[in-house]
Amino acid sequence: MTTNANNREVIRFTKMHGIGNDYIYIDCMSSIPERLPELAREMSDRHMGVGGDGIVLICPSATADFRMRMFNNDGSEARMCGNASRCIARYVHDHNLSSNNPLSLETLSGIKALSLNIKDGDIVESVTVDMGVPSMNKAEIPVDVSGENVVEMTVETPYGPVEVTAVSMGNPHGVIFVDDLASIPFDDLGPYMESHPMWPDRANIEFAQVLNDREIRMRVWERGTGETLACGTGACATAVAGVLTGCTGREVTLRLRGGDLDIKWREEDGHVLMTGPATEVFTGEYRRQS
Repeated sequence: MTTNANNREVIRFTKMHGIGNDYIYIDCMSSIPERLPELAREMSDRHMGVGGDGIVLICPSATADFRMRMFNNDGSEARMCGNASRCIARYVHDHNLSSNNPLSLETLSGIKALSLNIKDGDIVESVTVDMGVPSMNKAEIPVDVSGENVVEMTVETPYGPVEVTAVSMGNPHGVIFVDDLASIPFDDLGPYMESHPMWPDRANIEFAQVLNDREIRMRVWERGTGETLACGTGACATAVAGVLTGCTGREVTLRLRGGDLDIKWREEDGHVLMTGPATEVFTGEYRRQS
């Protein structure tokens, strides 16, 4: 970060995406900008800013190789993002910040292990993230309903009843299996379910159509952002929900609007592994509006 002649902060950034889930990445190994929620709203604006689903800060860590902080485009801070984690792994490799493989990444949801899948000498083809063990515990998600685990619980909505399975991947998810993604009132049902009173902190909502026991097509309404082309934690939560409901096996391909993610829920230790690409689009300088 620097200051120009007009005393406006200039922030160097890199635009990256994980199958269309696009964030603005800022190298904060030396310094961190101020007023981060405001910065996220400014930079994420697709007409008057850089444009993106939010901003991601790559920071030093006392407990891991790097630390990630991320803010949605509404300024709220997120705990974890699988697509952003993969992009960080590629960024630090391609920008020579680290040669470690695997890498460890500190997040608000704990430390994650990132394994770079390299081909042709030194090109990162994909990244596998150990997303840890999912939680179905209501207090940990959190979800405020009666009963024990929330699996295919019927919720009445203005658009008809839906069956919700609640899963935490370090952030709250409500997975709703549907017969046909094209026929649901996505733009209405998504925000309604995100802010439903059952979620004390709101939730990411996944709408999933099972194609077969190894493939699921999915659309996601992300908490604090709206629809995104992909959501890594949402893909993992949907894969877990597929097993819990008996719809799929433990290895599935999630087909999202931005591309595909391969998810494996290991039976031996309960860890969820997510594999997918990470792409750098461009770099630039942003002059803060105020």
